[in-house]
Amino acid sequence: MSTDTILELVKAREGISSNVRDTYLLAIIDGVIQELENEKSIALDEKDANHLMFVVDYTSWRYNNRDSDDMPRHLRYRLHNLIIQYREVPVDELE
Repeated sequence: MSTDTILELVKAREGISSNVRDTYLLAIIDGVIQELENEKSIALDEKDANHLMFVVDYTSWRYNNRDSDDMPRHLRYRLHNLIIQYREVPVDELE
């Protein structure tokens, strides 16, 4: 996924026009992508708008709620659907 595109969309959503928070936002974006790919085993597709917007929304939520672990219901629901539809099944589980 293009972190530059995600960064611009997060900044637009948050109303951020300067580059002052870019380093922090990029760290959150990288963490979100790694979590989805490595921990949740979701095969993110760069061309899928649903994947892109989920990463943007999840990053935005993380940015605004750094002290809260309670993910909003709409994000949990979308994450659950991504896991069901796009989870990569390891080869050893297929046998």
